Amino acid sequence: MPPSRRREVDHSQRRPCGHVAVAHPVQPHSTGCQECLARGEGWVELWLCLSCGWVACSNDSPNQHALAHYNETDHPIAAPLRHGSRLRWCYIHQRTV
Repeated sequence: MPPSRRREVDHSQRRPCGHVAVAHPVQPHSTGCQECLARGEGWVELWLCLSCGWVACSNDSPNQHALAHYNETDHPIAAPLRHGSRLRWCYIHQRTV
């Protein structure tokens, strides 16, 4: 088996993202990507806007509605809509926070 190409990242020197302060507990507005559901289309992964609760498909999905939601609203922080996930993504800094 070839060695992993995954690079270890030292997060100790990373400055905290100030945009996390605008994220708060929200209830998802739907159980799927709201745009894809309206069009009768599918998605790869779902993300939850932590400003308003909008549910949208990820950048791995054909329509990338999560990115479109950020571009329309400037809501910077989203999280995967997966049970137990603690990941947060900042669209402004294009990194996990």
